[in-house]
Amino acid sequence: MSKDPLLQPYRLKHLTLKNRIMITSHEPAYPEDGMPKDRYRAYHEVRAKAGVAMTMTAGSAAVSRNSPPVFNNILAYKDEVVPWVKRLTDACHDHGCAVMIQLTHLGRRTHWNKGDWLPAVSAGHEREAAHRAFPKQVEDWDIQRIVQDYADAAERMQAGGMDGIELQAYGHLMDQFWSPATNTLDGPYGGSLDNRMRFSLEVISAVRERVGTDFIVGIRFTADEDLEGGLSAEEGLKIAKRLKETGQIDFLNVIRGHIDTDPGLTDVIPVQGMPNAPHLDFAGMIRKEVGLPTFHAAKIPDVATARHAIAEGLLDMVGMTRAHMADPLLVKKIAERREEDIRPCVGATYCLDRIYQAGDALCIHNAATGRELTMPHEIDAATNKKKVAVIGAGPAGMEAARVAAERGHDVIVFEAAPDAGGQVRLTARSERRREMMSIIDWRMEQCLKRNVVFRFNSFAEADDICVENPDVVVVATGGLPHTDVLHEGNDLAVSSWDIIAGDVKPGRRVLVYDDAGDHAALQAAEIAAKTGAHVEIMNPDRSFAPDVMAMNLVPYLRALQDRDVRFTVTYRLKAAKRSGNMITAVIGTDYSNHTETREFDQIVVNHGTIPMDELYFKLKPKSKNLGAINQEALIFGRPQPLGANPDGQFALFRIGDAVSARNTHAAIYDALRLLKDI
Repeated sequence: MSKDPLLQPYRLKHLTLKNRIMITSHEPAYPEDGMPKDRYRAYHEVRAKAGVAMTMTAGSAAVSRNSPPVFNNILAYKDEVVPWVKRLTDACHDHGCAVMIQLTHLGRRTHWNKGDWLPAVSAGHEREAAHRAFPKQVEDWDIQRIVQDYADAAERMQAGGMDGIELQAYGHLMDQFWSPATNTLDGPYGGSLDNRMRFSLEVISAVRERVGTDFIVGIRFTADEDLEGGLSAEEGLKIAKRLKETGQIDFLNVIRGHIDTDPGLTDVIPVQGMPNAPHLDFAGMIRKEVGLPTFHAAKIPDVATARHAIAEGLLDMVGMTRAHMADPLLVKKIAERREEDIRPCVGATYCLDRIYQAGDALCIHNAATGRELTMPHEIDAATNKKKVAVIGAGPAGMEAARVAAERGHDVIVFEAAPDAGGQVRLTARSERRREMMSIIDWRMEQCLKRNVVFRFNSFAEADDICVENPDVVVVATGGLPHTDVLHEGNDLAVSSWDIIAGDVKPGRRVLVYDDAGDHAALQAAEIAAKTGAHVEIMNPDRSFAPDVMAMNLVPYLRALQDRDVRFTVTYRLKAAKRSGNMITAVIGTDYSNHTETREFDQIVVNHGTIPMDELYFKLKPKSKNLGAINQEALIFGRPQPLGANPDGQFALFRIGDAVSARNTHAAIYDALRLLKDI
């Protein structure tokens, strides 16, 4: 038996968990019609098969109709959820994986124009900044109904074969009762801590009465809101001890912080560039003081930190949720002593940021996550060995090389630069985003293990490719910055890449014109601002840096707002004109005929990239498929037909930014779905 602390079994009540690693409750926003159907099941099943001890579904499943599904939540208030829950649970149980679900009432953390258009309810009228609904202050009859809704939902989960449930009490209705910052009730549910806990204790008692004593019931709660006027750590510890005293709670899942604002949420669930495991010691303190089984997750992305958490007795079960989105085979690789093969979580938080923009959770560099029905996490070997030539060693090219090599093909990669990485290497020059380089480093290690040949400092021409006599050619040449966007004065502008790469020194009075809305503009602005320059970031849209998204935006704003930086939205840079040592910016707007001018000594344009596609078009007439990609085969994960040109020498595919300016995930997804069947 392994001596690894992470691989030791753990007894939770009657349930034996086969190791100490769990996936904590989270909502990937995969439900269909509010039900955890096949996509949801497949997502959890592949992780169960790989050996995780317990997976928690939903973050969170809604127990009431007036808790509408703002994150595309599972609708636990519907009876039809039971058979879908049972299918998911049975699939995970078949692999020895325990399954639980998180139940909640969102309270004010939703909006009235979702679901059935019922008013949000809370323990006070104060609006949550993140979701902007002004809630109704809850009445006694609301409380009675919601308590019963919790019990009904718990009974449904038990009927669906779940091993237990987790009640959610941070940022949602339970915590809104607990917190002095949100509870303005009088009488039995407001004022003293006992009164503020009354609603939660009524829920717990009603659930226990419905599901009995054997069913596992735990609670995920904030033991310190770290918020002025909110719950203190002292009160949080009192709450934990009172929960234990009920004798009805089987485990605590500890959170620290508040999630009612984007900055608060980002401190609870840190993104890249922020410290790992910031609340681990705090969770360990709660475990020591309270004595209940204790779980915790908050940016624990690596095996070493997880192992430390268990070995030092800080936790009983360690949550590695985003880590499992990056690599669902994590536990299997630990057990097989292949930790170096684990695809690292780079903290990009593309997963969560997409959910908070009403999307579905996707991993920035594992395109199979959430697509388990069509995309593989493990690549099968090909029947016939082929030679694959890849041009470009950015994220698209590196993924193409990795997948082709795992298929067993001979792979050669041409790269004009001296190193792999492309735009990711450029991005990683910013200290806060250096974790992104693991996207490339991991693929390089996987490629070298499979004898992929790299030719760096090699600007490949068509003849260089043809002489290799390849069966498959993948053009992943990326793009170059597109700065030719002004009516006049394009030659006076530099690109965001120029600033990030250090090829151009920042000016003293800088306009960063961001017509793409992605990270590059903010990275360039931060570099300039750190020199002491005055910086104006201008965006023609009504929202600021939309592709950076909420949680990733927080560290930028924290870095920029302390400096001489101005943020301007809804204004468009029309032209630039030389004026002595300065540049006159001609500024307009899409909303009116308004025009104004301002002077800067540097204009930085961020407008995506133009594909470097010359090589592709030279190779196109020589290819079997004439470069064509069958969209239906691409979408549904089927092999590409290649019979368009019987005289062709090779199959030709163009991927990533060599097609159009998109992002790292799109580039990697292109490569995976084309190369997995080669």
